[in-house]
Amino acid sequence: MPNQITKLLNDTRPDILVITGHDAYDSKTGDVSNINNYKNSKYFRDTIIKAREFEKSHEKLVIIAGACQSDYEDLIKSGANFASSPKRVNIHALDPAVIAVNISLTERDKQIDIKELLSKTKYGKNGIGGILGKGMMYVGYPR
Repeated sequence: MPNQITKLLNDTRPDILVITGHDAYDSKTGDVSNINNYKNSKYFRDTIIKAREFEKSHEKLVIIAGACQSDYEDLIKSGANFASSPKRVNIHALDPAVIAVNISLTERDKQIDIKELLSKTKYGKNGIGGILGKGMMYVGYPR
């Protein structure tokens, strides 16, 4: 992912980027703060870093990253707007899409209600968290 993301961003110029797949935390280690204790979080992190090099603004490019049991804190620190999994739980495969769709259908001048948004996901704040931001939809008149 980190090796391909810049080309893909150049080709498509998205407003919302979802970086997901499979992940797992090795609970035998007992150290949730070490990214090496996760199967794929380091790849998600490195992809976020490359994407943020491409577009620094959290408002121009919304990044939703992570998967089941991902290193939430590292993904947010790396530049994701939303990430999984604060409580290292498995998430529903559609949870990142639920976040993306809701952001895409919220008007640009409206603040995202994070609590309401997360309540639409299967595991709520245990499965996904994020930072405050606005929607991405342009609204014209008449529609």
